[in-house]
Amino acid sequence: MDIELQVATLMQGAEYGDKSLKQAMTNELRERLILAEKEGRNLKVYCGYDPTKPDLHLGHTVTMRKLRQFQDLGHEVIFLIGNFTSLVGDPSDKDKLRPILTPEQVEENAQTYTEQAFRVLIKDKTTVLYNAEWLSKLTFADLINLASNFTLQQFITRDNFRKRWDNGDPVFLHETFYAIMQAYDAYHMKADVQVGGTDQLFNIVTAGRKLMTALGEKPNIGITMSILPGTDGEIRMSKSMGNHIPISTDGKDMYGKIMSLPDTAMPIYAKLCTRWTSDEVAQFEKEISSESIHPRDAKMKLALEIVSVFYPEVEAIAGQEAFVSQFQKGKVPDDMPEFKLEGEKPILDILVDTELVSSRSDGRRMLKQKAVKLDGEVLPEDPFVEFIGEGVLQVGKRRFVKIVK
Repeated sequence: MDIELQVATLMQGAEYGDKSLKQAMTNELRERLILAEKEGRNLKVYCGYDPTKPDLHLGHTVTMRKLRQFQDLGHEVIFLIGNFTSLVGDPSDKDKLRPILTPEQVEENAQTYTEQAFRVLIKDKTTVLYNAEWLSKLTFADLINLASNFTLQQFITRDNFRKRWDNGDPVFLHETFYAIMQAYDAYHMKADVQVGGTDQLFNIVTAGRKLMTALGEKPNIGITMSILPGTDGEIRMSKSMGNHIPISTDGKDMYGKIMSLPDTAMPIYAKLCTRWTSDEVAQFEKEISSESIHPRDAKMKLALEIVSVFYPEVEAIAGQEAFVSQFQKGKVPDDMPEFKLEGEKPILDILVDTELVSSRSDGRRMLKQKAVKLDGEVLPEDPFVEFIGEGVLQVGKRRFVKIVK
């Protein structure tokens, strides 16, 4: 692929909140590709992932899809597990202190990360590194030297820190170390490109490039990707919000969750979660806006493509067939988990125990929305009503459990 096509592909979905910055990063990427070609080498590209939780969802894979694009173009990809930075916790998207994890918790969470990541990345073409290998060896003198390249004002002007400062909430000193550690990762690996979300803009573009330059390295190019909204189409995808699409699920469940997206979310999912080229994404958006394709059919096309990224095509097709059978024809699925009911419990407890909801607050929300049914009958909104029945317990359109005694 020629360099201009590479640039167009690799910058697809990138967002900076500033047109001039995006143009500058685009120009630098083009120049770096030209230089690498002259030097007879590929670009070194990485993205870091802090294993703060054991499971990944579709939102995490946006940056992995970008890494995969680099792989498909022949470039060197590093999947960096932040087993040291996880001990601090990235404050970039938080307006309060992240809980500090123990090394044991981090190690346990990290065990599943690579396994899940290789559903997107090519295993034989991916280098997996752990930043504790170099960050744990830094001395206090090293930290002072690295920190001398930054001012406190640079950190306090960040939106999340400024908000906490103005509200009188504490901003802990160790939280400022995170950006410095991430910047040192880029320097240590001598990366050409660092991929991240838009919430990483300060860490990548400000801290990372500044530190690499100060330490005598060519600054890396930052490609920051838009944040994927959850199944509500509005709020950032998050397991705690109950709007996530896990990648450790199965094809049928993933297909159904994508079909539950609001129509307005289709363009950004097409841009961030598919293997489509920029021209194919533009054509898809044109079909939607011109109404030349029914929104349901467009969403089915989108769901089939996204599920095919993570599962064999035959499983994606099976997910589509199950959706048509279950939702368009109104059938209850033949295969569903069973839950043995012992004694009497509040309906909210049953919803949590059966994992039909992600949390108690999610369960209350589903009950209030009249989205909880037993054998097709809507259950009362009161979460503390005793549940004593048997039958098919359903939440929304996709989640079913057979209750037995």
